[in-house]
Amino acid sequence: MLGGFVFVLTACLTIFAQTTITTKPDEKIVIVENAPEMEVLSFGKTVIVKKEAKGVFSFGGDVIVEGKVSGDVGTIGGTIIQKEGAFIGGAVMAFGGNYKPESKTPLRGADAETVMYAGYEEEMRNLTQNPSQLFAPNFSWTFLAQRFLSVLFWFIISFAFTTIAPGAVSRAVARIQLSTLKVVTIGLLSFLATTVGVVAGLKFLPNYVSAIVSLMLFVFLILGYVFGRVALQVSVGKLLQKRFLPEARQSETFAILIGVVFWTILLSVPYLWTLVLVMLLSASIGLILTARSTNNWQKV
Repeated sequence: MLGGFVFVLTACLTIFAQTTITTKPDEKIVIVENAPEMEVLSFGKTVIVKKEAKGVFSFGGDVIVEGKVSGDVGTIGGTIIQKEGAFIGGAVMAFGGNYKPESKTPLRGADAETVMYAGYEEEMRNLTQNPSQLFAPNFSWTFLAQRFLSVLFWFIISFAFTTIAPGAVSRAVARIQLSTLKVVTIGLLSFLATTVGVVAGLKFLPNYVSAIVSLMLFVFLILGYVFGRVALQVSVGKLLQKRFLPEARQSETFAILIGVVFWTILLSVPYLWTLVLVMLLSASIGLILTARSTNNWQKV
């Protein structure tokens, strides 16, 4: 019995000794010396893999691979740097950042995928390092300028949609006005199911399959959100215009502008904007999924 206990204790100490992770005094850099069986997850810190790790993911920080990572390496709001002679066996995923291998022919696993979206790196880094600003943004001239540009952007997008595809926008407006709750509920349930499916796919599917599926769903959500927001802006703009303006002064263009300003203001209110965004996304997905059932939305 004593011999077995000593054996187990020795094995545990050996495993612990093989896993070496330290943090620099400034608490902003995590150094992974040797963790071959560990998935390293970091928030707001730069991760440096000196020798070996199973996988690395950093929210709001860079990942620097100097040794070997047998699995995936990912970051949101950071950059992945692969040093000369370093090895990454799985996928490389950088959202709001870049992938920068120092070698022209970096050492990668067979069929390893690279997924990268380089926009808004500084904003995403600040957001992941200070999540509280997600709910209560700081009001400033920069904030107001961003909202002005947002109004201009969405007005152009909405005007273009109503010009190019007036029938599709009109049918979407009719669906949202006739059964708002039904559309939002369908969209919300579909969004939750999609989120669960993506998480399950990342866990059980091969890396390249899960990366492709996740990218396709991301594109679907973006396109659906754009179309749904256009329809909601037109719908609200027409309702407000009909209620507060005489018929002689009403116009399609002015209704679009009113709707754009209305939703931009709602999305700028601290704390409230998160609920508005979820409602917008749910309604957008619901409008896409109910697009073929046109006859069911006719007034009786």
